[in-house]
Order: sequence, then structure tokens, then C-alpha cells
Amino acid sequence: MTRPKLLITHPFDEAVALDALVASVDEHGRASARQFEGRPHPAYANMVGPFGGVTAAQALAAVLAHPERLGEPVALTVNFAAALADAPFRVEARPARTNRSTQHWTVTMTQTGADGVDAVMLTASAVTALRRDTWNAVDAPMPAVAAATDVPRAPFTDRVSWVGRYDMRPVAGAIPQHWDGTEADSLTQLWLRDDPPRPLDFLSLTALADAFFPRIWRRRARMTPIGTVSMTVYFHASAAELAATGEGYLLGQARAQSFFNGYFDQSAELWNEAGHLLATTHQIVYYKE
Repeated sequence: MTRPKLLITHPFDEAVALDALVASVDEHGRASARQFEGRPHPAYANMVGPFGGVTAAQALAAVLAHPERLGEPVALTVNFAAALADAPFRVEARPARTNRSTQHWTVTMTQTGADGVDAVMLTASAVTALRRDTWNAVDAPMPAVAAATDVPRAPFTDRVSWVGRYDMRPVAGAIPQHWDGTEADSLTQLWLRDDPPRPLDFLSLTALADAFFPRIWRRRARMTPIGTVSMTVYFHASAAELAATGEGYLLGQARAQSFFNGYFDQSAELWNEAGHLLATTHQIVYYKE
């Protein structure tokens, strides 16, 4: 007797799964906005609310699931208005304008509070496009570093759940071992991928773009309270190129440019093991003295 093969779902796929709800129809009978429902996943819990990278991926998932979506993601900007509670949320994706080869999106994520009032938790904008074969060049080559398999994995900390969902292998600029206020540069280089391994796609790449620990921790070696306010991801690869990366490691490089009056910025690049630049990202982060 042959037993049926068990279908094992990756925690990330569970986290970004959305259920379609209602669609609003414009004067031409088209579904101009579509609502979905999701909820935070315990595997990606953070100190306050869920890991922001997965929340950003959930916002993008609403765009990718929209029946009128044109092309593939080029840019995504997510503004975190508040931390999600451990409860269902709704995300609405609306195509604001569709051109011949590009499409502009607005996304809103809401959650019903204890008082029964719906509150905006996140706003986002995205651009998708039909890319054409053109001249290509990369002016940000991947740094020469040891191979991922030659770098030991960082010790797992159970302070927050989401960290355990990533295999991180620091090459340079690891998280401080002593929180003694010693200042250093803000640069970090590390290999990283989903744990358990998962084939790369636009959603997981979005989450990986937010997987770096806050630059102010590296810069000052002080456990400073922080919160990402706004995050942008620029995609430099097609779905086929991401699929070719498979379950391999990505090399991430992150740094800060300025720390000023309660906010610092943080930029990063992500290459696959073949040296292809897949994404660049920039975010502004609140910090509290």
C-alpha cells in the first residue's frame, strides 16, 4: 500500500498567505481595489509585533495576487505606521495607474482595534513593470569574501522568534558581543538565507532585505530601542533569475550614513552566490536614547 505524500508548508509561505475578501469595482466594472486578509505568524514574531520584513512581504503579496497586476516588482516602499497586533489584518491593493509597461500601486494594511475601530497599520507604494532585454551593467560588484559554507553560523538567540527563521553567517561586522558603548563602523557583511532553506522569490527577497540588525547597535554597542519607519526595496532581478538562485545563500552588506536627532538611515545590497546583485534597499529607523 502506497502512503500519500505529505505536503509540508514552509513557515514563510504560511506567513505571507492571504485570503481574498472583497473587491471594489470602478465605473468601468473593473476591480480597482482588492482586499485580502492575513495574520501575523508566530514564527516571525519580533520584540513588538511581527518582523517588519515579513509584514512588507505581506503587503507585496497583495499586489502580486491582484488579478490586474502587470509585470514584476521593480520597487516597493513600505511605511510602518504601527506594530501589528497578534490578530487578523486586512490589506488592500489598488492599481493607481497603469501605463503600457509600468503599473503604480497603493497598498493599505488595516487592523481592527479593541475598540472596534479600524486603524491604518501600514501604507505602501509599489511599481511593477514588464521588463525588456536591454544593455545591463552593475557598478556595485559583490565584495570578495569567504564562501558561505566556510563561515560559521551565528549562534541562535531565542529573544525573538524571527531570527531563528534565517541562517545567518557573519563575515564582518557581527552584532556586538559586549554592550559597552564602544564605537565602531556601521558596516556588516553576512551570508543569509531562509531556514529551513526555501527557493528565493520576490516575497522572500523582500523579507531578507530587512534581516540586518539595526546599524546603531553596531555603531555604538548599546541596546538602543529602535523601530523601522519606512523601508524601500529596489529589485534588480527577474523571477527567473531569483528561481535560478534557488535555496542558495545571499551575501548581504549593510551600512548607515547618518544618525541624527532620533533617526538613522540604513542601506544594504544583496547578491547571490553567483555574484548577481538582486536587490538594494534603504530604510529610515527611529531610535530612542
